[in-house]
This record gives sequence, structure tokens and C-alpha cells, in this order.
Amino acid sequence: MGKQSGFVFNIQHLTVHDGPGIRTEVFLKGCPLHCRWCSNPEGIDPRPQLGIYPDKCLSKDKCGFCLTACPKQGAPLEFTEDGIIIGSNDQCLRCMSCAKACFVHAIKAWGEVMSVDDVMREVLADEAYYGRSGGGITLNGGEVTVQADFALSILEACRDQGIHTCVETTMFCSPEVIERFYPLTDLFLVDVKFMDPERHKRWTGVTNEQILSNIRKTAAAGVPMILRTPVVPGINDDDENMRATAAFIKELGPSVIQYQLLQYRKLGTEKYASIGQPYPMPEGFDPGERKDREQALHELAARLSATGIPAVVGANARIELSFK
Repeated sequence: MGKQSGFVFNIQHLTVHDGPGIRTEVFLKGCPLHCRWCSNPEGIDPRPQLGIYPDKCLSKDKCGFCLTACPKQGAPLEFTEDGIIIGSNDQCLRCMSCAKACFVHAIKAWGEVMSVDDVMREVLADEAYYGRSGGGITLNGGEVTVQADFALSILEACRDQGIHTCVETTMFCSPEVIERFYPLTDLFLVDVKFMDPERHKRWTGVTNEQILSNIRKTAAAGVPMILRTPVVPGINDDDENMRATAAFIKELGPSVIQYQLLQYRKLGTEKYASIGQPYPMPEGFDPGERKDREQALHELAARLSATGIPAVVGANARIELSFK
């Protein structure tokens, strides 16, 4: 099991937002969705890739370690007349040698190969916090099911150690794949972004029929889920979508232990720039004042709660696991 390996782009220690208690969150690369508000664009490509931060570069003449380290003599890298990296992944072998050589972090490796043993060393470093807080590991992405074998090996290792397991997933995968996660997953965190398949495709790149089918399948299997909606003003916060979402949640029954309304935040713009991509939301998109958005979410949560839906605002509300 320990020899199984995959691509990881981040590990966050002592987090409290994605699952109960204090957790270690492991982010796996690769995602079939392209949500236009995504704050982790470095997680979409399943392979390692370069992130370029020009303002940190000392210049080719003063440093040049990246060029020396590159097996292609720096062909994937470009410089302005001032010696600032502007960068390109077009010719890159994705060996990340230049990033390892850049001591000022003007080049960042988005993603590295890690074994299950490597991941478990990080997870077990936080083990003392899990028992008292009810925490554990959360696998995130990207999309976890893209690297299903690797993810399942990590979950199996955690189960062997008695560590609580969460999987944050789009559930955009075959039913056969999601079924493999049931015996090793204590809690799923799943987004319901839109109920209408065409609107879902417009804003995420894929339709939602498979996602909704897998959510229903998971509920029928009795595996606990937290459903989430990233509420984007003017995009998916209309009454039609929210009413349809509420009806869907009621249909699922007690497997849904919480429904989280997440406030839109424009995050990750510097990461888009680092990989040479524009921020995907429409130019001039205005979500409105944060305080107004927060008030609207609390009002919506109150209306949903009055109908019996376990709605909360945000991702850090107390989570009660009553069955599994």
C-alpha cells in the first residue's frame, strides 16, 4: 500500500473548515470541472505544473539557477529585458527542477509526487489533535476521484490507524468509482451548485446528471453527507435554483446531516496569474457588499431551517455525526 503514489499540490495542517474537529487536509491534483469561481486553479491539471511569480525573481544575470537546473537549458522559461521571469509551461517537462533550484520562490511547483507513506507521515504528525477534537483527515482537490486508487490507499491507511476520514468531492465520476469510497469514508462533503443541468454546464464545464445521481446513490447507501452550495450572487442564488435545491435535499433524507451555504469570495487570482490564465468570472462581475451577502445567506438559512433542512452559513458550524 505504501508504494502507491500520486500527485499532491497542497497539505494543510490543523484546519477546521472541511469536516468535524481539527483536520489535516490533503489536496490531490486533477479535476474534470472548470468552475468559474474556483479558488484552486492549480488543482485542475492532473500533472505538476509551474507557477511563476515574476516580482520575486532576482533576474537571469544575478541568479540563473533555474536555467542551470533545467534539463532543457531553460527553454520553458522566458525573461524580459529586466530579467523578470514571465514563464511558459509549453515546453516544460514538468520535472520541477527549476522550482527546486529557485531559492527566492519565484518559481513554484504546483504539485509533487507523494507516496501513501509520505502522506501518512504528514497526517500522523497531527494525530494528537484528532481524538480530542473529533478530527481526522480530509481528502480534497482538484477532484479526489480522479486519483481514485491513490486516494483509496490513503483512506485505507487512515482506517488502519483509526483516523476519521472525510472526502470532499464533486461526485462527477462513475457510480462504480464512488461506491469504492463508501467503506473507507466516514463523511462526504459535496457541492450542489445548480439543479439545472445546462446552467451547471455553463458555469462548471459539465452537466450535473451524474453528480445528482451519485448523491442519491450515496444517500440510499446511508453514508453521511454534508451538502454545500457556494452561493454566487446573480449566478445561482435565484429563488428557482434554491427552491429546487431544497426539494432535492428533502428527497435525500437523513444522510444529509448539514447543508452549508458558502459565501462567494474572489480568491486565487494570484494563482491564476502564476499559471498564465485569466480569472474565469465575467469581467466586471460585482458580487455586492460582503455584509449584504452575509445577511442574505443568514436569511436564506433561516428560511430553509424552518422547512426542516439543516442549513447553516459557512463551513465551520459544529457537525454532529449521529450514524454511519
